[in-house]
Parts: sequence; structure tokens; C-alpha cells
Amino acid sequence: MKWIELNDMAQLDAIDAISADRPVLIFKHSTRCSISSAALGRLERAWSVDDDARHMVYFLDLLRYRSISDTIEQRYGVQHESPQSLVIRNGKCVDVSAHFGITYADATGAMERAANARPA
Repeated sequence: MKWIELNDMAQLDAIDAISADRPVLIFKHSTRCSISSAALGRLERAWSVDDDARHMVYFLDLLRYRSISDTIEQRYGVQHESPQSLVIRNGKCVDVSAHFGITYADATGAMERAANARPA
């Protein structure tokens, strides 16, 4: 899985800009949480090279960059959870999953639905 490390607040502006063309997934991970590690592992094991070509995915280490997570919460109106995946489209969070609700099928399905949705 070709993660883009989310480690700078300015990247959120880039994510919003990119999301005008295609959905972007943000995965918020805590290295101290076994549920987070399990969700991450399941997602990575199911991910394929084709998925890398179709989807842009960002990885946020919550312990190192908690301030970015706080900004995500405010910016997209999503309550913080860990682990958590968000699908961003047109600068808005259009899908959010947490804990064991984070699955490959849910993440890729949400991104496909967002890609095919008509603009509001």
C-alpha cells in the first residue's frame, strides 16, 4: 500500500484540492492501539497494486501529529476516533469509519461511490 505520510498541516489544503478530482482516503492510526494495528493490517493485506493506481491514501500517525488530527476534526466536522478512516471528496468528509468498521470493502466502496457521485 503506497501511503503518503500526513505530517504537515499544509497537506490538508492539498488533500482538499486533490479531492476535487478524485476521492482521498485518510487513515488515522495510533501505534499504541491493538485495534488500530489490526484495522491497518487488514486494510494493507487486502490492498492491491491496482488499488494503488486508483486511490490516493494518506497515513496519519496520531501520536506524532495529534494537532493535525485535531484540525481534521474541526475542518471536516468529524469527531476524533482511533483508528479512523475518512474519505474526502470536494473538500468534505463524505464517509467515515472507525475501529473494526474499517474494512477494505468499506474503504474502496466509499471511494468508488464518492468518485461516481454527481457534484452537489
